[in-house]
Amino acid sequence: MAALETIRSQLPLQDSSFLSTSTVIALTVFFTLLCVCIIIGHLLEENRWANESITALLLGLVAGVVVLLVTGFESSKILIFSEDLFFLYLLPPIIFNAGFQVKKKQFFKNFTTILLFGIVGTVISFCLISLGAYLLFNRFGFTTLTTKDFLAIGAIFSATDSVCTLQVLNQDETPFLYSVVFGEGVVNDATSIVLFNAVQSLDVSNVDAATALTLLGNFLYLFFTSTLLGIAAGLMSAFIIKTLYFGRHSTDREVALMILMAYLSYMLAELLSLSGILTVFFCGIVMSHYTWHNVTESSRVTTKHAFATLSFIAETFIFLYVGMDALDIDKWKASNASPGTSVGVSSMLFGLVLVGRAAFVFPIANIKNCFQKREGTKIEFKNQFIMWWAGLMRGAVTIALSYNQFADTTESTSTQDSSLMITSTIIVVLFSTVVFGSITKPLISALIQPHAKANISDATDMPSLEDLRVLFLEAGEPSEGGNGEPSERGNGEPIRKPSSLRLLMTHPASTTAHYLWRKFDDKFMRPVFGGRGFVPFVPGSPSGAVEDQAAEHTEHTS
Repeated sequence: MAALETIRSQLPLQDSSFLSTSTVIALTVFFTLLCVCIIIGHLLEENRWANESITALLLGLVAGVVVLLVTGFESSKILIFSEDLFFLYLLPPIIFNAGFQVKKKQFFKNFTTILLFGIVGTVISFCLISLGAYLLFNRFGFTTLTTKDFLAIGAIFSATDSVCTLQVLNQDETPFLYSVVFGEGVVNDATSIVLFNAVQSLDVSNVDAATALTLLGNFLYLFFTSTLLGIAAGLMSAFIIKTLYFGRHSTDREVALMILMAYLSYMLAELLSLSGILTVFFCGIVMSHYTWHNVTESSRVTTKHAFATLSFIAETFIFLYVGMDALDIDKWKASNASPGTSVGVSSMLFGLVLVGRAAFVFPIANIKNCFQKREGTKIEFKNQFIMWWAGLMRGAVTIALSYNQFADTTESTSTQDSSLMITSTIIVVLFSTVVFGSITKPLISALIQPHAKANISDATDMPSLEDLRVLFLEAGEPSEGGNGEPSERGNGEPIRKPSSLRLLMTHPASTTAHYLWRKFDDKFMRPVFGGRGFVPFVPGSPSGAVEDQAAEHTEHTS
């Protein structure tokens, strides 16, 4: 905190009996930068080359330079990068809001693709990056890095930046790309963290097939238990709010309960050594499907905007944080590397990221296409390219894991090599976020025509639930016109609806699965946990107030 001490010495400030002046200065600077970033982001809203994540990152860099100049190039640290701050306070609201706002039908329609990219793809990338780093770095004289360090590098640089994905992809304009790339990012982050933690406890001197199977079993356990915990937390919140009927007394309580139970799901997952990212993401999906419909209308508006606002502030704060931390002069001095060496190491790492992602995006997409018989459901090459491109950005998760691995040097790893790995990670994050983040939007506009129908059929292209219900329940019966008489073709022949077997053959499995889920949901889930169509009348809601006034008026006039 040398920077703060220097700034403090130049200001006529006195320590309060209970507040640290250094902390007050740090928070004042960050809140000021947040305000400036929001204003600049508003002014650049229509600019297709810029977004708020890049703006915040560059603003953080500028602020770091200013602090360096003020302190005489001693230190630019205002807030030290903390993994606890990132993983416990900043990341949960972002991931929860993404699950809360995601288009569920589109997401689960592409769930198989998301899992293939997020799990299988991440493992492939992890193996290639680890192997490539081991072969290349040994040739360039990095003799103090251990096998565990190289495996950690593979896990660190396999983690995509799901936060920046939210900024560069639009859920309404490119629903397929958004659901796949962002969904993959969430699963990818969880997989990378699981791999990273597995590396920390791995005995590299005794690795065999049993070790690989154990790792696979641990991952499957973490994935399913984390997902189930998130679903259970969401269902519990829905049941409590629906049963206890908070809206009749206070909308504040139901809003507070939604926020607290969402955060509680994340903390429980971390407490049980599960994946908090997966837990809070699926908790958001379940809450949007059930809990949100159980609260009053005013609470629906409040929660929707509150979650989005918290997520937006956390996203902006993260990129400001990363931008200012990039100029940690102590790490750059400790690396004792020339600019050429830093650029060379960063280029090698980013080259491995490029190859590692290409090694699974294109093969998995084409293998999946081989099993798709309908042309409209195949992933075209231009969509594959955007999926590869948009997943190249690295962010705060990568930096947090890098600090975890290399900030505390061991006897076997030199301080110089560890510092060089941290600074190289920072360069990769800055380059990938600024360059790839700014080019992604124009690239999508060039490859996919605006307002053109997506190559992968969107959820809106699928038959409606009512159409599918009619097809199933009235299969084989003549269709009736508006007057109750059977409809006829132009030649006088009655039009018959297709049979259930034909429906299963002509519609994709995802459509049929969605229909079956909706039947199960309507019959068993919604009567217990609430949701659209099963919410009791709430006198405190805006619509309830209107109905109360109408009832009073009727009583007075009768």
